[in-house]
Amino acid sequence: MTLARRIVAEGLGTALLLAVVVGSGIMAERLASGNVAIALLANAIATGAGLIALILMLGPISGAHFNPVVTLSEAWQGNVAGREVLPYMAVQVIGAFAGVAAAHGMFGEPLFFASQHVRTGPAQWWSEGVATFGLIAVIIGTSRSRPAVTPFAVAAYIVAAYWFTSSTSFANPAVTLARAATDTFAGIRPADAPGFIVAQLAGAAAASALFCWLYPAPRQPVAASLDALKTADYH
Repeated sequence: MTLARRIVAEGLGTALLLAVVVGSGIMAERLASGNVAIALLANAIATGAGLIALILMLGPISGAHFNPVVTLSEAWQGNVAGREVLPYMAVQVIGAFAGVAAAHGMFGEPLFFASQHVRTGPAQWWSEGVATFGLIAVIIGTSRSRPAVTPFAVAAYIVAAYWFTSSTSFANPAVTLARAATDTFAGIRPADAPGFIVAQLAGAAAASALFCWLYPAPRQPVAASLDALKTADYH
């Protein structure tokens, strides 16, 4: 697959992911009548469902990273060429902002507006480190043992992490930057984004080191993983 196709797939996938995250957050908040738990549940379920669809759709093209720390982890494992890391990460960030703009347009909001949602402090930073550690652990563990289930495992983990982390599990620097540009349910105050990103990088690095040691066998390519899913016998 050419780099151009992979880059377009990454940008499109990240844009659609942010449209799901931000759009479902706006819809959930408007319909929940002030019940934050119901809004969070709706946002989490929509995000998990969207992730499954996007990974299955775009995984055979780009690997469906949609996340700079996933790309960095894949590069460290030798699954992505070093020269492709910056293009991947750049288009993920661009796509993330495009997705926020798309969600805002659907709900009659300004194209971008800075979030006032405070998310800072040691507990939130630790939460983001743990959330990102778990995400990378799930990706490496499943892709090296049962690759056909990776899309479902990743989505299930993210839905769970919405609830067991105090930060609601951003676990993605591109998502974090873009969510600073939405003063809606999913937003984060711009000043708080750097702390989240540092924690995400630390969590991803720790998980990459540990789980590559726990699962030393090289993972199967994404295309092969999805082929296995298609032919799996569930009877």
